[in-house]
Amino acid sequence: MNINPWLPFEWVVASKFLKEGAIQTSFIISGISIGVAVIVFMSALLTGMQENFVNRVLTGQPHIQLLVHKEVVRPLYSARGVFESPTLQMPLQRFKSIDQWQSLALEVARIPEVSVVSPAISGSALLARGEASRSVSVIGMVPELYFKIIPLPEKIVTGRALITSDSILIGTDLATDLGVGVGDKLRISTGNGSVNTLNVMGIFDLGNKGANSRNVFIAFRTAQSMFGLIGGASVLDLTLHDVYTAETVARQIEAQTGLQADSWIKTNEQFFTAVKAQTTANTAIRLFVALSVGFGIASVLVVSVVQRSRDIGILRAMGITRGQVLRVFLLQGGLLGFAGALVGSAIGGSALLLWQKYQRNADGTVMFALTFDTQLLVQTLVLTTVTGLIAAFVPALRAARLDPVVAIRG
Repeated sequence: MNINPWLPFEWVVASKFLKEGAIQTSFIISGISIGVAVIVFMSALLTGMQENFVNRVLTGQPHIQLLVHKEVVRPLYSARGVFESPTLQMPLQRFKSIDQWQSLALEVARIPEVSVVSPAISGSALLARGEASRSVSVIGMVPELYFKIIPLPEKIVTGRALITSDSILIGTDLATDLGVGVGDKLRISTGNGSVNTLNVMGIFDLGNKGANSRNVFIAFRTAQSMFGLIGGASVLDLTLHDVYTAETVARQIEAQTGLQADSWIKTNEQFFTAVKAQTTANTAIRLFVALSVGFGIASVLVVSVVQRSRDIGILRAMGITRGQVLRVFLLQGGLLGFAGALVGSAIGGSALLLWQKYQRNADGTVMFALTFDTQLLVQTLVLTTVTGLIAAFVPALRAARLDPVVAIRG
């Protein structure tokens, strides 16, 4: 055997065994490559789908909303501990401001997970033009802050996202229902008798029919005057650095401030359950592929130990230790896993490029963006290599325990 002076002895023997069993080596590397390609392709595809769905859901809503708790009825007891009235009736929910909202906004903004805090006035009103009218949800906001939460300027299809004291932004479906365009005037009235005339400054498309036909945006101070909350704010809208921590942060803020904290996860519970199911499916795919890779490598090396019994016996008779034999077969498992992971990553990446190139929407745009996560590729390489090492352990241990005399005779 020609020994390469630049490589350790175990590397030389391991590479020689792999080369001599070239057909077995090529088959197992092909199998590993297909499994890794599936991991890379499916992981990137599912991650892209999840990001696309989450972005669509969060297009028209903040990550967390802070509100005043609803009023509840409390029973009256007499001195003897008996109900004064056997009938309990829910009280009328009054439209009211968050107490000391400015200081609360500053307090919440100091939480590390919070990115932006924006005060708003949110209420219902009747929007009319001539004889046509629609019930709408009015959001009065500060553009400099709110546009960091909901990127309305990017959603404008006609006009501008300009918020002044007498302007209003409406959705495409609402504009169609009322038959209005940019520059037209609309009359807006609230339950307290306030009536205002506003100019349509822009028409937006949030990608959601409900939001496009229901939501309208006006200036914060205009909404304060319209709903009779001078100096007040009925809601604090928040965005977070990590959208998936919304429920945890909401519970933390609720305990800290005493306000009602509604996260997007809570308000879209069914959707979030579907996202979690996709994540579980992705993890299951990785697990089963890793198991198939492990069993494939183990089966090849078990056969290799049987075929190489005489060679192992000769090497042991020449003086190599059991530890060296163990490392030879562990190296084979690691090299098979690493080589298969490299080829599989290349195949998976190529499949992603082809998918993004040919899978298009009806209008020719990209269905959704796919990102090539370098961290995923590194994790796949490490996972597959480690899987190869683990799978090779039992065959390697069997090879190390071979009696050289018995192996040579066999």
